[in-house]
Amino acid sequence: MRDQYGRPLRDLRISLTDRCNLRCVYCVPEQGISHRPPAELLQDDELILLVEIAAELGVEKIRLTGGEPIIRAGLVDLVRRIVSVAGIQDVAMTTNGILLEPMAGPLAAAGLNRVNVSIDTLDPEKFRRITRGGQVERVLAGVQRAEEVGLGPIKINSVVVRGHNEDDVASLAALTLDHPWEVRFIEMMPFASLAGIEGAGMVTSEETRARIEAALGRLEPLDLSGSAPSRTYCLPGAPGRIGLISSMSEPFCARCGRLRLTSDGRLRLCLLREDEEDLLAPLRAGASRDQMKALFEAAAYRRPVGQALDQNASPVSCLMGRIGG
Repeated sequence: MRDQYGRPLRDLRISLTDRCNLRCVYCVPEQGISHRPPAELLQDDELILLVEIAAELGVEKIRLTGGEPIIRAGLVDLVRRIVSVAGIQDVAMTTNGILLEPMAGPLAAAGLNRVNVSIDTLDPEKFRRITRGGQVERVLAGVQRAEEVGLGPIKINSVVVRGHNEDDVASLAALTLDHPWEVRFIEMMPFASLAGIEGAGMVTSEETRARIEAALGRLEPLDLSGSAPSRTYCLPGAPGRIGLISSMSEPFCARCGRLRLTSDGRLRLCLLREDEEDLLAPLRAGASRDQMKALFEAAAYRRPVGQALDQNASPVSCLMGRIGG
């Protein structure tokens, strides 16, 4: 399966729920959000059917996101079913890590390959403030347990938000001196006004790199090809890696092979564009498997050339939890 520009599409990211057990300042407005009734979201059998269709069309990798995917009921069995789909070679998950410690073992046993864990600061008080109540100690315990049960290589995701955690990038990068993890710093994308931090401003990857090097020394390049979302570096002698994801300042659209399935069953063609194809409505209306496959493939084919945003762009209207990361 390829889009109209010839890019192969092998990666499907699935939002399992629009709900989360944290309320991070860059993701959720202070007043909260309205959630869709569970009946309006993809059910397990519907999700598995769409994964099977995606695999038949050439998708090989699945990433489970949210909201917070671990709070979805029946998650372990759902992971086991996804892993068993013919053609799926890799199943990963992005999580905030709050519930990861008790779930890491069962998820690994079900066949989950690896996890990305969101940590925006190691400072407990600042973490509570950014997440509106989260405990970084619980997250770090989850990361340790995930590593113990083989859910690696571990990747740590940090969204850098001016006025909130730009001073914390060096301490996060220093984790790679003691652990074989990849700590990735992500430019804040324009979902910000929905969370009430319009004036915070984006911290570019260039600024983040300068802050790390000022504190820890020169970063040695490892892979700057852009074939993956992050450009990777390491500190001298470090077992881990540092990744910079420059979605805004240096977009990697030309090499992107990702599709997203929202929690309410829409195939989203680009994270930062509004174009979507509703798959749930025709599925529930009785569309055949062949009809669903044709609909999926036709929608994927029309993927845009790029996100067409810059640092001053208007925010995307959809909430990030519904789309998935």
